[in-house]
Amino acid sequence: MPIHNGKWHGKMGPMTTTLTLDKAGRVVLPKPVRDELQLRAGDSLELESSEDRIVLRPRRGGVGLHQKQGIWVFSTGEPISAEATDETLQQMRREREQSFLGNSPARSTRRKQSR
Repeated sequence: MPIHNGKWHGKMGPMTTTLTLDKAGRVVLPKPVRDELQLRAGDSLELESSEDRIVLRPRRGGVGLHQKQGIWVFSTGEPISAEATDETLQQMRREREQSFLGNSPARSTRRKQSR
């Protein structure tokens, strides 16, 4: 839920405002923005800048989705092995195939657990 060129894009509707840098280069986010995003003193924000645009995003823990060069990326903070990636993709494909055939993987998992 970034602020682009002074315009807020989020649930509370657009907001147009001018933010002023102080001598230390700091800005104050308007209270409605902080409240909507549940930001408190000490929270971290991720900053992305390109050309004439600055985007701030709240950092919630060390894990999550973020955009990198226009593509959504899931970040765990640690490298994921090719083996783990391949295994996950194979499992997802098996589940998709089962759902296409009318066999829900969630149902078969529940049956196995209840036995």
